[in-house]
Amino acid sequence: MIFQEAPTNTTALHDWHLAHGAKMAPFAGYDMPISYPTGAIEEHAITRRSVGLFDIDHMGQVEVSGPGADAFVSKLVSAKVTDMQPPMARYSLLLDEAGLVIDDLFVYRLPHSWWIVVNASNRQTDLDWFRSHAGADVTITDRSDDTYMIAVQGPKAIELLDRLAKPEVSRLERFTWGNISMGGVPILFGRTGYTGEDGGELFFPADKAEFVWTRLLDQGTQLGIETKPIGLAARDSLRFEAGMPLHGHEISPKINALEACFKWACDFDKDFIGKAALQAIAEKGLSRKLVGVEVFGGVQREGYEIVDSTGTTVGHCVAGMFCPTVKKYAANAFVRTDLAKVGTPLKVIIRGQAKDAVVVKRPLYIPAYRR
Repeated sequence: MIFQEAPTNTTALHDWHLAHGAKMAPFAGYDMPISYPTGAIEEHAITRRSVGLFDIDHMGQVEVSGPGADAFVSKLVSAKVTDMQPPMARYSLLLDEAGLVIDDLFVYRLPHSWWIVVNASNRQTDLDWFRSHAGADVTITDRSDDTYMIAVQGPKAIELLDRLAKPEVSRLERFTWGNISMGGVPILFGRTGYTGEDGGELFFPADKAEFVWTRLLDQGTQLGIETKPIGLAARDSLRFEAGMPLHGHEISPKINALEACFKWACDFDKDFIGKAALQAIAEKGLSRKLVGVEVFGGVQREGYEIVDSTGTTVGHCVAGMFCPTVKKYAANAFVRTDLAKVGTPLKVIIRGQAKDAVVVKRPLYIPAYRR
């Protein structure tokens, strides 16, 4: 994860986090909870076995509407969206003309508009990009300040939400959304997430943040469903195990969609910004590719050098950590394409020493909804 200096924003739950002993740190311009007294490893385990709550209001939400909205969104994002009908939701990329990743997004098809969730650090960048490409028949509205976003994740998340919300969320399929109510609060519920577990993401009026958050925690306890707040450290290890990218690491404006292994998120049967560049890259052939690497004898970090058996540099780590569920030290790294095959032996330079490593299949943890 990338921690930044001088956070300029706080979420509405900031005081709650402090009062409950959260360790805070700057992230994407916000002062965010990194872990609670429970500890990041246990928070990771809680999410895998029961229910974890994540304050993710640093994320941004943009609504796209108007007569030209459908064509605009189709041109703007890499994924196929022309087949989407309410209540569908889909993962996509936002690319520049060179095929480099500006951001990754979740796109929700609403009855009369599009709801697009963007990464916190890219909110203004994405908005500027949207507006610079929108015609007069497209309206771009930033809903971030008025909307609060909480993720409820884990194998018992749907059970908890079913007992607190109306109508039941279990009726919704994965990657769809529905309008629900909890304690009188209207919520747009997306059956999506960033942990590899079932559950969803809740969008609701920002002034109801503490009410919804504490209701989920308190009712979980009363119902005998272990429900705990989870910080960004565990969120990072959860997403890493499940093979999900973090902007600034596995994807960034310096990384193209194909080398990041996101060809599947690009619909080459339509026109989209960056398509021609990606086709040219594919024709030429990739020089590097994102791989998973298991490391033995040390803790690997972002920026660490990857070498081959001769000591020649062949790539660099973009993220690395201990993975609590699979109990392995692993990294995501970009390496030369001829060394990207699973089983290829490599070495990672850790504090000046070459430690054994091997290319492994990603993801390390198969998301629950894909089993």
